[in-house]
Amino acid sequence: MKRVFLIVLDSVGIGEMPDAAEYGDAGSNTLRSASESPYFSMPNMRKLGFFNIEGVSIGEREAVPTGSFARMKELSKGKDTTIGHWEIAGVVSDAPLPVYPHGFPKDIIKEFEKATGRGVLCNRPYSGTEVIKDYGERHLKTGDLIVYTSADSVFQIAAHDKIVPTDKLYEYCRAARKILKGEHGVGRVIARPFTGTAGRFKRTADRHDFSLEPPGITMLDQLKEGGFDVISVGKIADIFAGRGITQAVRTAGNEEGLEQTMRFLEQDFEGLCFTNLVDYDMLYGHRNDVDGYAKALTYFDAQLSKLLARMRADDVLMITADHGCDPAAESTDHSREYTPLLMTGGCVPSGVDFGTREGFCDIAATILGMFGIPAKCRGRSIL
Repeated sequence: MKRVFLIVLDSVGIGEMPDAAEYGDAGSNTLRSASESPYFSMPNMRKLGFFNIEGVSIGEREAVPTGSFARMKELSKGKDTTIGHWEIAGVVSDAPLPVYPHGFPKDIIKEFEKATGRGVLCNRPYSGTEVIKDYGERHLKTGDLIVYTSADSVFQIAAHDKIVPTDKLYEYCRAARKILKGEHGVGRVIARPFTGTAGRFKRTADRHDFSLEPPGITMLDQLKEGGFDVISVGKIADIFAGRGITQAVRTAGNEEGLEQTMRFLEQDFEGLCFTNLVDYDMLYGHRNDVDGYAKALTYFDAQLSKLLARMRADDVLMITADHGCDPAAESTDHSREYTPLLMTGGCVPSGVDFGTREGFCDIAATILGMFGIPAKCRGRSIL
């Protein structure tokens, strides 16, 4: 019974790509920045070969790594979550998804207001926690929806759960998803419900992403068509608009994401368990919190030993990332960086340096190859 566990450490980049300056990211190195914190410690990842990856210049290299490793180069144009995950699954994007550094066009907002029957507040890039702090009271008084974006290709809608019930907020997001297509086809429309009183507003765990469907065949589609299980842990199902998923479990953060992944390690299934750990990006990278980022990496490393102990003989564990988000950079945006790939277990040899791979999509081809499926998507099997 073959099982592959693919974990995405959201935003854990390992150094600028050659075209980083074109994205305003010259000098970015998420891992290096986090490693400068006194709270950084990753001995278990080191044993797998994390510090042996080409271009990684932190820590001490492992003399005899227990895993194999590679540096992944992104082929797609962009540096966001959606495009990064799509490429991991075999779909390369030749053009970046649209972003709105000055807010959404008036005609889009008017159409959205007409569809929902509510006004709009904010309409510009904003921190998710700050936007409810600054606009929450006005929202309570008017019932207008708080619409904001970020450096990512997102249309986010925040509303208090007593003013707009969460199911109704999801309905508004679906209306926005129908509007935002073509040249304005943002990667994700995101529901951001919050609760509490003025000065004590707090986002709930009922976030929901309404994504574009991938524009091509993914490894998830092929695995599902081949009769294999495709289990989503975290926001994977949202990123792929539910396509190619056979079972989905939502999580509130890294801790729950790892708990659910370990739960699936104890279950019988044949196929892929695909996990996204979002806290690195959402809580620490975007907030320039170096120590928080380091603590989150250290926590993952401590849990890694538990994951490895639960693996069966034929299981394969793969650990990667989707982009960077350097917590020490002046910007709070994502960064155009190489990402790591660590592999261990099953058919994976130990201690092999696979160098720099031309495309995250090699992960998709590798996984499909493990299940004997000829890849219809982009990529070359690493094995």
